[in-house]
Amino acid sequence: QVQLVESGGGLVQPGGSLRLSCAASGFTFSRYSMYWLRQAPGKGLEWVSRISTGGGSTIYADSVKGRFTISRDNAKKMVYLQMSSLKVEDTAVYYCSGLGSWGQGTQVTVSS
Repeated sequence: QVQLVESGGGLVQPGGSLRLSCAASGFTFSRYSMYWLRQAPGKGLEWVSRISTGGGSTIYADSVKGRFTISRDNAKKMVYLQMSSLKVEDTAVYYCSGLGSWGQGTQVTVSS
């Protein structure tokens, strides 16, 4: 079955950086676009970014454009989210998603 396991979250100061990772298994990873979403405390699920099957096409939400970079390694079945210039409002649980499934999430807290 589809399994997605996120990691790399933590506590970081405003302006800092984090790199999230997502390990995929149970499906032919290279055939599917992958996504990152997030859910801030008390808010709904927000789409963050998408990457195409080969990694050549990426899209970002306006709220993270220019600060976040999505990438993938099809050989390792991994997708990444490099987050820079983090803001307090980026605090959320971040989820990796693909093939209609998502993982358990990883908490990112941006606070001084």
